[in-house]
Amino acid sequence: MVDFAGWWMPVQYRGLREEHQSVRTGVGLFDVSHMGEIRVTGPKALETLQWTTTNDVSKLQAGEAHYSLFPNETGGIVDDLIVYCVKPNHEYLLCVNASNVEKDFAYLLKNNRGATIRNESSDWGQIAVQGPKALALLDLVLGQDPQKAPSKMKPFTHGELSWRNDQTNVTVIVARTGYTGEDGAEVFVPQSKTVALWNELLEKGRDLGAEPIGLGARDTLRTEMKYTLYGNEIDDSTNPYEAGLGWVTKPLAKDFLGRTHVVAAKEAGLTRKLIGFEMTERGIPRHGYVLKSPAGETIGVCTSGTMSPTSGASIGIGYVTMPFAADGSEITVDIRGKLVRAKVRPTPFVDSGLVKLAAEKKTAAAKLSGN
Repeated sequence: MVDFAGWWMPVQYRGLREEHQSVRTGVGLFDVSHMGEIRVTGPKALETLQWTTTNDVSKLQAGEAHYSLFPNETGGIVDDLIVYCVKPNHEYLLCVNASNVEKDFAYLLKNNRGATIRNESSDWGQIAVQGPKALALLDLVLGQDPQKAPSKMKPFTHGELSWRNDQTNVTVIVARTGYTGEDGAEVFVPQSKTVALWNELLEKGRDLGAEPIGLGARDTLRTEMKYTLYGNEIDDSTNPYEAGLGWVTKPLAKDFLGRTHVVAAKEAGLTRKLIGFEMTERGIPRHGYVLKSPAGETIGVCTSGTMSPTSGASIGIGYVTMPFAADGSEITVDIRGKLVRAKVRPTPFVDSGLVKLAAEKKTAAAKLSGN
């Protein structure tokens, strides 16, 4: 157990490697009640979020969600988040990082365009159910209405479902989102009911191999996917484009805070890029290790690194100068004074459930089109 953003959190239960594999092959439960929830409502809700986030909120319909960023005045990133649309133009629920809840809430209040903004973080518990068997487990517990069962929901959608607990119906929010690269959902549950739901998911998921997963495996799972972590890959000085987050940055669709600086940095030519790399010599890269050229010139820094429980390879994420950003580029990692060789490679590092699902859909679409 460790202190994490003021929360007493489990690093591991049974063991990091075992928990990691449970999520990749079965189903794991993450207690992510430390995450923050902020609700933005009123006739100025959309205007406020268009100004304070980089993605185009106007595209969201009721029950849809998207990944986005809070930009600052200088083109950096205040935080990353998921925006859930409850009622277009009028009501949105934001899920933000635990370490940034108060910072994000203050940021929204400061840049508010007239919306009602409420920090609901203490009202909600949150359980992430992830893995190939996640939806089967969620259907067992929350699929009272077969037409609204979690397995019927599409990725990046959400909705309210009824959960039967102690002879009463409890309303929970099921969101088809996650941070592992596997299928599944995140369940927002009233704070007082979190333990009961956790226990029921474990009990009913016993035959599916459900088990609790700690922060250690959460980190290795997201690293294998090259998912950014605030404080590692992104912070207040990071330009979205150098972090590979241009896909959630929409300067042509709307104006937003710091837009001029975000675009100017891209147009001037990025000086560094976030890449994935794999060690070709023995050694494990860690956060903060200096990245160098084969000749020993400093070219960047490792932001996250681990021994991949899935592949067994030593992998890392980091920023390098543009001449070394192309796949196949040879680099070195300064590990306690020794330069250990590595190679820039495509990411994600593993074929996760979502990667395979996307490939299957692409193949099916090609067959339908006759290609």
